[in-house]
Amino acid sequence: MNIILFGPPGAGKGTQAKYLKNKLNNYQVSTGDILRDEIKKETEIGKKIISCMNDGKFVDDEIINKLIKKIIFDKQKKNKLIFDGYPRTLEQAKNLNSWLTDSDQKIDFIFFLNVNKNIIIERIKKRKIIEKRSDDNLETFIKRYDTYMETTKPVLDYYSIKPNFNEIDGGLKITEITNKINSFLEV
Repeated sequence: MNIILFGPPGAGKGTQAKYLKNKLNNYQVSTGDILRDEIKKETEIGKKIISCMNDGKFVDDEIINKLIKKIIFDKQKKNKLIFDGYPRTLEQAKNLNSWLTDSDQKIDFIFFLNVNKNIIIERIKKRKIIEKRSDDNLETFIKRYDTYMETTKPVLDYYSIKPNFNEIDGGLKITEITNKINSFLEV
């Protein structure tokens, strides 16, 4: 089963992806984790990534697509992917669809965790203290949130017409969101 979790930064995608990874014995494809790993390794790609993140911009599709495509065509991960933070642009969504078709896969469920900016700002403040993430600077986060909302509107429009699209109130408690997701998976 392949699943897409999307929503603005701080919406809880990673938390839900980790839960689903364990529940379904799937692979979590977290663009955030993949990008942070490149930064940690201090690769050339990592340097480009940190520059984009510090400016509050998204990382170029070319970089993201290169990293994601490799995962999709990994035979061990076939039909066992949970996309956490991907796709973020319409081009990425179309590429994902094409790669899944080429690898004889499909997306079974799409979950959009919709949450307002004020709730997310509070979450980011807490996450910065608990997780000590370098990308949780509040000013940078606000830029990322605004960019996300602008950039992903076409992605939301693209997926929201699909029968496997489900919008969930991302302002709910973690367990309530998990229960909502489970109710769709068990239908």
